[in-house]
Amino acid sequence: MTGILSLITFSPLIGVAAILLLKSFAKPDQQEASYRAARWIALVTTLATLALSVLLVAQFDPRQAGFQFVENQAWFSGIRYRMGVDGLSVLFVLLTAFLMPLCIAASWTSIKERVLEYMIAFLVLEVLMIGVFCALDLIVFYLFFEGQLVPMFLIIGVWGGQNRVYAAYKFFLYTLLGSVLMLVAILAMAGIAHTTSIPALLAYHFDPKVQLLLWLAFFASFAVKMPMWPVHTWLPDAHVEAPTAGSVILAGILLKMGGYGFLRFSVPMFPDASHYFTPLIFTLSVIAIIYTSLVAFRQTDVKKLIAYSSIAHMGFVTMAIFSGTVQGEQGAIFQMLSHGVISGALFLCVGVVYDRMHTREIAFYGGLTARMPWYAAVFMLFTLGNVGLPGTSGFVGEILSLVGVYRVSTWTAIFAASGVILSATYALTLYRRMMFDPLTNPKLAAIADLDWREVVIFSPLILGTLALGLQPGLVFNLTAASAEKLVAAYHVIGG
Repeated sequence: MTGILSLITFSPLIGVAAILLLKSFAKPDQQEASYRAARWIALVTTLATLALSVLLVAQFDPRQAGFQFVENQAWFSGIRYRMGVDGLSVLFVLLTAFLMPLCIAASWTSIKERVLEYMIAFLVLEVLMIGVFCALDLIVFYLFFEGQLVPMFLIIGVWGGQNRVYAAYKFFLYTLLGSVLMLVAILAMAGIAHTTSIPALLAYHFDPKVQLLLWLAFFASFAVKMPMWPVHTWLPDAHVEAPTAGSVILAGILLKMGGYGFLRFSVPMFPDASHYFTPLIFTLSVIAIIYTSLVAFRQTDVKKLIAYSSIAHMGFVTMAIFSGTVQGEQGAIFQMLSHGVISGALFLCVGVVYDRMHTREIAFYGGLTARMPWYAAVFMLFTLGNVGLPGTSGFVGEILSLVGVYRVSTWTAIFAASGVILSATYALTLYRRMMFDPLTNPKLAAIADLDWREVVIFSPLILGTLALGLQPGLVFNLTAASAEKLVAAYHVIGG
């Protein structure tokens, strides 16, 4: 299986090359035909990447805590191209590959302008996102990590809503400025340890005082990416203005890069600093859970409400990561995977009604159960998953995160648990208003229920939500060894 990670990472570029070839030969009077061909090329390419990712997971040995499928080649100036996955990263590769075909299918009719460029942007974005989770060199990681800002900036800024330019620049500047400090820290680490190899740096013990500075530099980048309170303000604007598929990727994958960064770098490389800053993380996480839940309740735009909901759910993740317990680490990984499926599905649900009515105002809707019964049923499932109903994937991640945190800080867990109640309040209120309020808007009289394409899109998301909720061992069997290794190193070195 040597080279499979590079094949998975760069296979979407085959689709990019095909679309560029199509663009060069397309005639002006064949625009619709070229648009249709570009959609099919992107869909087939992402499905092929998904098939390779499934093969990767099937070949992954869950008994090994170390990196597997390692690739190590000389690149330039002493920097090496290193790739590999372990239990902390392999499922994020699969999640990325899983969501991308759904994003292409969701954009099938809603994106009508510059379709070829749109598909290219998404395929390039897939390359960079998968690369983040496979990179085993700090320089390679940084290039992938920062590179994905460019296609997402274009997706928001070109195909977004009315204030798309403002939202795109805000997203770009927030995330870029946070990552400048991380680049300085990477160069400092290379100077101290004389390597940029991630496995080598995981075995290297930095001086505790140096760890504090390095931890803060990485925190500046990952906290913005999550995003943590109070550097979260870019996310609601980006979500509101992004096209539906852009919101799915923002919530489903890009937010997870911050949590993955904490798991891969902050906790194992800077354990002393992580212990020192744990009270700060707990405080910021609890504030994020409670404050953004209250803000979500006051939203009038359904997309912005779900965006604030995502910030609250990421509060559980950061809290659990720094709990230093196996339950916490497992809960954080599971919560990120579950949230990627559920939040992506919720944004797709918003896209369904937006494509029909071209508004996201909650007050515009009401009584949709009478006109869209299948849509109401699908929306209900993902709403219940979002509030953590037992039997859905949302429950497993939240309960494990709280158990892990409770073992080290009772009061933190108690305050954070209030977020479960608050999420049920705003999510069920939203559902009641859109589905069960009186149907008074005459514009909704002829609104159509889900079509076959939308049913196909939602089916794997429904299956994923229920499968992970009823069989969480599907995830834990793959992540257990790496999570236990992470916790052991955290306490032996940092404790």
